[in-house]
Amino acid sequence: MSKTNLKATSVPGDEPEFFDVGSLHLDARNPRLVEYGIAPQEAEDKILEILWDKMAVDEVAMSIAANGYWPYEPLIVTEEAGRTVVVEGNRRLAAVKVLNSKALQKKLRVPDLPEITTARKQELQSLPGIRVARREDAWRYLGFKHVNGPAKWRAYAKAQYIAFVHNSTGEKLAAIAAQIGDRHRTVQRLFRALMVIEQAERAGVYRRDFALRSQLAFSHLTTALEYDGFAKFLGLAEEADESITPVATDRMKELGEVCRWLWGDRRDDTEPLIRSQNPHLRQLDQVLRSEAAVATLRRGFGLEAAYDVSKGDDVVFTEALQEAKNALVVAQGRVSVGYRGERNLLETANTIAEMADDLVSVMEGKANTLRARRRRATGD
Repeated sequence: MSKTNLKATSVPGDEPEFFDVGSLHLDARNPRLVEYGIAPQEAEDKILEILWDKMAVDEVAMSIAANGYWPYEPLIVTEEAGRTVVVEGNRRLAAVKVLNSKALQKKLRVPDLPEITTARKQELQSLPGIRVARREDAWRYLGFKHVNGPAKWRAYAKAQYIAFVHNSTGEKLAAIAAQIGDRHRTVQRLFRALMVIEQAERAGVYRRDFALRSQLAFSHLTTALEYDGFAKFLGLAEEADESITPVATDRMKELGEVCRWLWGDRRDDTEPLIRSQNPHLRQLDQVLRSEAAVATLRRGFGLEAAYDVSKGDDVVFTEALQEAKNALVVAQGRVSVGYRGERNLLETANTIAEMADDLVSVMEGKANTLRARRRRATGD
């Protein structure tokens, strides 16, 4: 069925028209795709590959092959640069394109996709869609569905969409939050984190495609910006400010460092310091509160060493002493069944005993010195 020429609508909800599948283009500006490093000018084949590999399009294709395309869930499309772009329904469109093309199936190395009947293939030559004049006109529907609705996007895609709506339509973040059924503060947090990344890119200190992993761990940043250590290190504006430049202008070097520590850098194979938010993100937050600890990190000694420096010598000493005691308790509890007369283990135990004696001697000497100082200070 050929594409009809119904009047463009400003909101989803009008009667759908039918579009030839070959005339429909996948959306390189889809917020979920940006998370995988897709640029707005990306080739259609690359977009299709990411959709198939990362977004479970095979499940959609299997369902459509078996049951046909559900006509009551039309695509949402708009005209951009002379092309009909699908702004909602990219997974469905990708599934249909693959079902219709043996060449695409071979290129994507699609396994075990069922052969569709001639009647089904004819049915899938065109799809229902609702046309909007601009992608901005569909933002309330898409926002509710994907930001806080039945088909939720990940945090990074949500932030992309919130920023797009705010910057392209002028809608206030509070209004966006109300329209999509989300909390205002959540919207502010996502917006601020994305603005931090964009500020780093404008300053030339980091780019998203520098991240060592193909999928950016955006939640590391949204969580980090809530911590006082990160906020002070970056001179960070309050989220309520809703600034497009939330990091202090004199902290661009520090911003680049934070990005590398969070996500690594593929340019020199630098691994990220944060492998999991708990405990690594909190450890890095404490490191950023200490100049000496930050200097340790910058010298390449790693997060664990910098974290020890941030705690101070007294805390590290106390923890080490307690850990040694705990280890000895375990050894004592196992000696009757775990020790079989090995000479080397006996020598290790003797060394531990000598080290413990030396440690006690040093501690007693320091304790006596401190007591003498206190007596002189008080005149006793």
